[in-house]
Amino acid sequence: MKKIVLFVLILVCVCSGVTQAEDKKLSMLPRYFPDKLTAMIVPLATYLSSETGMSFKPVLTENFANYELELLKGNITIGYQNPLVYVNISSIHEVIATAVKGDGGDKFRGIIISRPDSGISRIAALKGKKIMIVSKTSAGGFLSQKLTLKENGLDVERDCTLSVAADNRQENVIISVSIGDVDAGFIRESELHKADEFIIPGSVKAVVKTSWLPNWALSVNKDLHKKQKDAIQGALLKLESDSTVLKAMELKSFIAATDSDYDIIRTLKE
Repeated sequence: MKKIVLFVLILVCVCSGVTQAEDKKLSMLPRYFPDKLTAMIVPLATYLSSETGMSFKPVLTENFANYELELLKGNITIGYQNPLVYVNISSIHEVIATAVKGDGGDKFRGIIISRPDSGISRIAALKGKKIMIVSKTSAGGFLSQKLTLKENGLDVERDCTLSVAADNRQENVIISVSIGDVDAGFIRESELHKADEFIIPGSVKAVVKTSWLPNWALSVNKDLHKKQKDAIQGALLKLESDSTVLKAMELKSFIAATDSDYDIIRTLKE
């Protein structure tokens, strides 16, 4: 009898271990605070679990660097990240869908902002200026502007003095520009009014819109079986615009994507 009980306990433990091992982690680049990130990815994890028969567990990471590290270590099965971070982790992950959002659709861009009294009204005026960026891993808050400056004969890292926003927050760039801590700021176009409640009205203006880049990538671990990848991609592509999943993620839809769609980002990294 004791042997039977022991066998049953071992079996339960083994089965529990298998169940836990089958849970696949889904995460998103921590662009927002934890409560908003959770609200954005929980519906996606629930939907994909229901549609594919796999079990997805939403998880959060502390910051951009930790997010990249977790993907590179193979600890996250599905990731949703900006194009530069995708390129950084593309040795381990492969994109299967690109986000569609706003007027840009499957592309987005940044803008350069300054104070109205800064005297900055064109790109050439940025030479020698103090500029705050979101981070060097921010596509809309650095790479888009870097490309535009390059096309206009400026090397942003050589010709300007850069600082990085606290906590990599777009609103912190806007506030710093507003109070005159820096001459100009780089932010994503859609975030222009993100700090309106914290700044004096009219204290920030958009100088120029910058280069278009491929939108955020939803990627999967390359070790995932092809049938599972196809199931995830199929579930994403059939989402309708009024679905709770897309509304939570503030998107219109997903479209199919391939790694080469992000080659422009690789060029910018060189």
